Amino acid sequence: MNILLFGKTGQVGWELQRALAPLGNVIALDLHSKDYCGDFSQPEGVAETVRKIKPDVIVNAAAHTAVDKAESERGLAELLNATSVEAIAKEAAAINAWLVHYSTDYVFPGDGEQPWLESDATSPLNVYGETKLAGEAAIQKYCSNHLIFRTSWVYAGKGNNFAKTMLRLAKERKELAVINDQFGAPTGAELLADCTAHAIRTALVKPEVTGLYHLVASGTTTWYDYAALVFAEARTAGIELAIEKLNPVPTSAYPTPARRPHNSRLNTQSFQETFELVLPDWQLGVKRMLAEIFSVTPIV
Repeated sequence: MNILLFGKTGQVGWELQRALAPLGNVIALDLHSKDYCGDFSQPEGVAETVRKIKPDVIVNAAAHTAVDKAESERGLAELLNATSVEAIAKEAAAINAWLVHYSTDYVFPGDGEQPWLESDATSPLNVYGETKLAGEAAIQKYCSNHLIFRTSWVYAGKGNNFAKTMLRLAKERKELAVINDQFGAPTGAELLADCTAHAIRTALVKPEVTGLYHLVASGTTTWYDYAALVFAEARTAGIELAIEKLNPVPTSAYPTPARRPHNSRLNTQSFQETFELVLPDWQLGVKRMLAEIFSVTPIV
């Protein structure tokens, strides 16, 4: 089986290279790939890549994910998150390939307290959410064999993440303020990749599972409580921190170009039942990621 992976160097794409390898031959591309076009600013180029490779499965982990920059780069965000996704969806349908794609809780208005269901009405708060929703719609319109996974608060040990930022600041400052009125579940790229590989295996033998699913770790937290956990784990690991006081503040304390949802909770019952998996509590993945950070690279 040939698997075409777009966005290989991103957080999720990096983990997908590992998780997809046992399924078959993985052709992994990114913006700078030479043999084939993996640049989503060139819709015809990525479409041509699909026509040349003729994969059995396409996994798209490429996207414009700079939420605030998207407000002033609508054209580029639309190109990467919708136009190129539509081009790939059409080519996938032409060769009867499966298309796996990642979306976001930002397609919802972010109000209320209940976890969002796949069937709930969408109403994005920002350009990023609007363009990701357009990408979903294109796949649903043009490619019948698809798996769309909405996720949120994604992190990975590779590269920068919220935990690393908090640790760096906690070594420099005695007091920090962190948002305490946004709710979600930190979800590891590793978990997303492993669940994706399992879902692909299932889809190849049970094509009726095609559709849209919410995929995040279990449980709920805030950025404030997330930071508190990071600091507690660091101290347990013997890491010296300067931080003495952590202050909870509302979203309004940190104005940003793009509006952020207060409620990023996603109901994952459909995914867990369809693919017969149990999604672990968010703390398990975060603690494991932190343990790796502490054991490999000192935070400076």
